[in-house]
Amino acid sequence: MPTFKLTVNGRRRTVDADPDTPLLWILRDALGLPGTKFGCGQGLCGACTVHLGGKAVRSCQVPLKEAAGAPIVTIEGLAPARGLHPVQRAWIEEDVAQCGYCQPGMIMSAAALLGAHPHPTDAQINDVMGEHICRCGSYPRIRKAIHRVAEGGAK
Repeated sequence: MPTFKLTVNGRRRTVDADPDTPLLWILRDALGLPGTKFGCGQGLCGACTVHLGGKAVRSCQVPLKEAAGAPIVTIEGLAPARGLHPVQRAWIEEDVAQCGYCQPGMIMSAAALLGAHPHPTDAQINDVMGEHICRCGSYPRIRKAIHRVAEGGAK
């Protein structure tokens, strides 16, 4: 089995795995980071979203061999050492989560969106967040939470 060196949440990690193993399973099973969720396994639902090289990606669709070398951030590493990321605070303040299963992926996509567009329009929010499946239908609260961060309301 080949050995891969990864930087996950700022920490250097080494894993021995098949190069085609989806990053999702490396994060969850090999590295013990269960915040990244398995949803559909086809990159359609967004539950497995992480940041790879600063971009939001579906980890179920990224083979380990393509992830090695780029910094990886999971929901566990999004927040600073103490406290919460502004998106996480806004999620709480707007009472976004219901069942919560899709929320780690949603939060990762929202953080990437705000990183690229600090003041996104409703259309930009809808484009990015519409790529996620939330059975609870919390999309209006998600939009409010993202706007809250953009306006500086979630500190």
